[in-house]
Amino acid sequence: MGIKMAAATVLHDVAAACLRPPHSLPRTTAKEPRLKPGLAFPHLYGNKLPVLGRGYGVGNRSFITCYVDPSTESRVSVLGVSQIKEQCSKWQWKGRYSINYFVSSSSSTNPPLLLVHGFGASIPHWRRNIDTLAQDYTVYAIDLLGFGASDKPQGFSYSMEAWAELILDFLNEVVQKPTVLIGNSVGSLACVIAASESSQNLVRGIVLLNCAGGMNNKAIVDDWRIKLLLPLLWLVDFLLKQRRIATAVFERAKQRDNLRNILLSVYGNKESVDDELVEIINGPANDEGALDAFVSIITGPPGPNPVQLMPRINLPVLVLWGDQDPFTPIDGPVGKYFSSLPSKSSNVSLYMLEGVGHCPHDDKPDLVHQKLLPWLAQVTAL
Repeated sequence: MGIKMAAATVLHDVAAACLRPPHSLPRTTAKEPRLKPGLAFPHLYGNKLPVLGRGYGVGNRSFITCYVDPSTESRVSVLGVSQIKEQCSKWQWKGRYSINYFVSSSSSTNPPLLLVHGFGASIPHWRRNIDTLAQDYTVYAIDLLGFGASDKPQGFSYSMEAWAELILDFLNEVVQKPTVLIGNSVGSLACVIAASESSQNLVRGIVLLNCAGGMNNKAIVDDWRIKLLLPLLWLVDFLLKQRRIATAVFERAKQRDNLRNILLSVYGNKESVDDELVEIINGPANDEGALDAFVSIITGPPGPNPVQLMPRINLPVLVLWGDQDPFTPIDGPVGKYFSSLPSKSSNVSLYMLEGVGHCPHDDKPDLVHQKLLPWLAQVTAL
């Protein structure tokens, strides 16, 4: 996320080109999309505040202390990064790769939730959501391969399909229950692919927070603006495959000041861009294998397009979209598609979130919770 955009800025200097996501091109004036609120009941949770210091778990219960985030309009309980890391465990995927995951157990019979981060992020990016969700659900969160504290294997060819396979294997081997998937950006797309391929009733529903159109900039080619940029994108791919150039770009991209500036440009609520968020992005970028993961993801195939995948999904789907997202604006190809879905598919509900950027769950978590919690209650009741 932040590193991806910071690298774009650096490449502009290096190659007179730019890696800026194609969705962030000048936006055209568009009418408000038709939204279908579905069967959400905001009054169910409108006045429910997170409980601070609540303990979670069964058997050996763990006590989690939280703080109230003053940057949000309402009281939002936030877990510290160190607390999240202390509750993480490792799972061996395919017997080869160490995958970092978090779980906050609950005695509730509600379906569990799995949180899947976006590009450059990791489990702590859900710091403003876990405690609220864990009051009524067992919450899992995962670091995708190549990110966070999960392995970043040398020579691995990263792909959207691999991440989707990882998610399904995690559900099958670790969670072992039908689960609601909640993803942001490329994490959303990985959830869509997983849900479209699941044949074992592993997925109960999906929540998409500003879903990406692909793993990288080459995903959306049916927009004339993107077609004009394709030669530049190919040049960027070529440059990043030169080790010295890639190293220089990556080193500058992950500098804290660069990351902060990029994050400020993609968050609607600027107060949410704190030192902790910058460190969430910066820390794993210093791991061995992080550079190779970055290059492989940026230069690799974009993967399946959600436009082709969504018609296969009959599960309940909640789409939440920040209206100030420069990465995947609602008037871009992907945004337009998702905004049209509720009028075509009765299983899809869509809400626009005012004053929110690319990462709604961390940007303005209170707005996300207002829509998410009633929807989850509805899915649980089905």
